[in-house]
Amino acid sequence: MTDHVDVLIVGAGLSGISAACHLEQRCRGKSYAILEARTRVGGTWDLFRYPGIRSDSDMFTLGFSFKPWEAGKAIADGPAILEYIRETAQEHGVDEHIRFEHRVVNAAWSSADARWTVEIERTDTGETLEMTCSFLFGCTGYYRYDEGYTPELPGVERFGGQIVHPQQWTEDVDNAGKRVVVIGSGATAVTLVPAMAPDAAHVTMLQRSPSYVVALPNRDPVAELLHRRFPAKVAHPIIRWKNVLFTMGSFQLSRRAPKLMRRMLTAMTRRQLPAGYDVDTHFNPRYDPWDQRVCLVPDGDLFQALSTERAEIVTDRIETFTEKGIRLASGRALEADLVVTATGLDMLALGGMQLTVDERPIDVSETVTYKGLMVSGVPNFAIAIGYTNASWTLKCELICEYVCRLLQHMDEQGHDIAVPSPGPGVAGGDPFLNLTSGYVLRATDQFPRQGQAEPWRIHQNYLRDIRMMRHGALEDGMAFSKATGSALAEPPVADLAA
Repeated sequence: MTDHVDVLIVGAGLSGISAACHLEQRCRGKSYAILEARTRVGGTWDLFRYPGIRSDSDMFTLGFSFKPWEAGKAIADGPAILEYIRETAQEHGVDEHIRFEHRVVNAAWSSADARWTVEIERTDTGETLEMTCSFLFGCTGYYRYDEGYTPELPGVERFGGQIVHPQQWTEDVDNAGKRVVVIGSGATAVTLVPAMAPDAAHVTMLQRSPSYVVALPNRDPVAELLHRRFPAKVAHPIIRWKNVLFTMGSFQLSRRAPKLMRRMLTAMTRRQLPAGYDVDTHFNPRYDPWDQRVCLVPDGDLFQALSTERAEIVTDRIETFTEKGIRLASGRALEADLVVTATGLDMLALGGMQLTVDERPIDVSETVTYKGLMVSGVPNFAIAIGYTNASWTLKCELICEYVCRLLQHMDEQGHDIAVPSPGPGVAGGDPFLNLTSGYVLRATDQFPRQGQAEPWRIHQNYLRDIRMMRHGALEDGMAFSKATGSALAEPPVADLAA
């Protein structure tokens, strides 16, 4: 017999564990299972093992609202975050619902039966399994886990040293006493350089173009003060909202006064570096603040490393690899024993699973997103994707709350099926994500589009999302029905084309 659960969660990272905990708290009568392709809980935080890996959001907002972050560091390292996720899963008993080494390949919806039939591949044995569920919840994030992005590197086959992508970092990669070149300018690169500099002979961060980099205290003095004076249940919400409002304020200022924010960020960077440092070349991007994510460095550790002779930053283009390193377009040669290609990640919508609705294959790029968590024409299906301009978990928790509200509403009203149904003229063609980063632009055609207005618009705004997801009408743009035949209208392709 095929296993059946009310809710099937795909992925056991931050989002999947959050989804399960919310079901435990808000939908106690619902049966559920979590399918995880890997062998351990943690998702991204279990996958990446490169030196210095850490959060790029403060843990008071990246952590769960129902399990306040109690460790001293506001910017936590990867192992601490991984332990936090595992601890949460154990405390709430959701670890007992996880089936490891189960990768979802296909999911087929039947309106007549009001259920999904999910095809699963065992990653350890290759065996194919099948499960059914009434509601499918994708908590896979949007990164491709099996490989990262590496651009074409001319002459790379000539290089006599070692080349490694951070996503494939293993324990046998050793930088001690070596000349290291880190290619990239994003969050991974600015993490690697200060982490490797103390042991390496020298570390060069080689970037084609700069990113914005901001130093913040590793320990939040306001949080420490509040924790000393108030119990955790009082202090934590204040700290969380303080950080939420600070991040939102920074983003809004960036959008409304980008030149002012650029000057502020540049001035902050100058204060972190020795007098005369060429900030304009190495830390003054061509794009406006928050067109791409701003890189966070706790206690300015990157700037501290660059202020010594152990590390430097070079802004140039690669002409070719040589036997001993890299020759740049300027003619300069960088000798290297180890090259780390921190050149980005590839995105993968829905963890790679293919959807079919009533025997009709779904091309997600031809759908419209509903409140940033469901897609038009696809019933009883949600995805958890966090903010690009704030903590991932803030939005994922709102999505989990919404899914629980929706399930409760369907039970109360006797509905079996809920499908987002846009009317004429809804689609606007705007991309799902609002960043100009390379990894986003390369994957635009994998994700739904946005509509012109709510509930088909993504705000990237926590306060507006609270109003829409926590308090908004569940019937807005949603068609409900019972399992008495097809609940779907024609797919919204015609609207998109219009």
